[in-house]
Amino acid sequence: MNDLFADVGYVSLNHVGEELCGDMVEIVRHEDELIVVLADGLGSGVKANILSTLTSKIISTMMAENMSIDECVSTVAATLPVCKKRGVAYSTFTIMRFTGNTEAEIIQFDNPLVILLRKGKNCEYPMTERIIEGKKIYETKIPVELDDVFIMMSDGAIYAGVERVLNYGWQRENIIAYVEANYNYKQTAKIIASEIADECNRLYASEPGDDTTVAAVQIRKRKTCNLLFGPPEHPEDDNKVMALFFSKQGRHVVCGGTTSKITARYLGKEIVAAPDYSDPSIPPTASIEGVDLVTEGVITIARVLDYAKNYLEDNSLFEKWGKQKDGASEIARLLFKEATDINLFVGKAQNDAHQDANLNISFSIKLKIVDELRQCLEDMGKTVTVNYF
Repeated sequence: MNDLFADVGYVSLNHVGEELCGDMVEIVRHEDELIVVLADGLGSGVKANILSTLTSKIISTMMAENMSIDECVSTVAATLPVCKKRGVAYSTFTIMRFTGNTEAEIIQFDNPLVILLRKGKNCEYPMTERIIEGKKIYETKIPVELDDVFIMMSDGAIYAGVERVLNYGWQRENIIAYVEANYNYKQTAKIIASEIADECNRLYASEPGDDTTVAAVQIRKRKTCNLLFGPPEHPEDDNKVMALFFSKQGRHVVCGGTTSKITARYLGKEIVAAPDYSDPSIPPTASIEGVDLVTEGVITIARVLDYAKNYLEDNSLFEKWGKQKDGASEIARLLFKEATDINLFVGKAQNDAHQDANLNISFSIKLKIVDELRQCLEDMGKTVTVNYF
């Protein structure tokens, strides 16, 4: 193992008028392996959704069990019928498998070819052609490098704009030019996929004529963020918790007024309030020498949870938390964009200020927020550890 991490994210656009997407992405993390499968069911709607779901599930499950691509394709071919009218398979697919964050294996059948950005520029990679069960399969194995970005997509992406703003759609070379021009190594895989999908949606005039899915995998360095939320249940444990918290490498974020006072006392430093803040609905931040970020507690973390849920959906709030300087936005940037490994230190002390019935805040709500945030972060592919005190 090395200190690299494969960050993955995707965005799908439904065919106009359809409630279900005919594309499906399946992500499996298995020991030191990441498997991403994008399947595109023929047509759109319920039928396409069912067939792409079956295809992605079958392939990802079999590959996680170390079965060969020949076995995967044979099983898919035996399970899914060929369209009698069109004479083609009901679902195309692209597979990416990353092993030990050192090697990428790419297997492609009838979807637009994967784009690889290396150092922000398009990088052509070798492909071997094979025929399996009558299907032309392209296979690639290459070593990965820091900041590599792999972009996979359904054919809805290259059809964007057909007979609207573009004569022949948004061709692969146009997409390459777009991602090169907008490359930013600090962006997450989800944000990279979102930007491409947003441009597809714009070219479709917000009425996609085909299901469109973009998935990205970015090779990043592992980075740790430690977040302390609330004081320990027993005050005599204050110094022990602080010692453990600050012994961890990486960024350190302290949330909560009482927690900030304990931290300042432990470090022998003063709390300095921030002079201004951009969102009046979020309490202001502060600073303590030796701490990366100091914020209020429950209200701020609840907003971070809102941003996390939205990030996993359509990420429509990115323009807000991606730029604002309030505490919730700054935590969101640290957790979503920067960190790959997150340690949550959660104090179980009851806060007297939360006993006011008008605030509608209780300890159980705090724990629920933490648990939901943990789940969201894990769904983003983060490694999360929660410690209660």
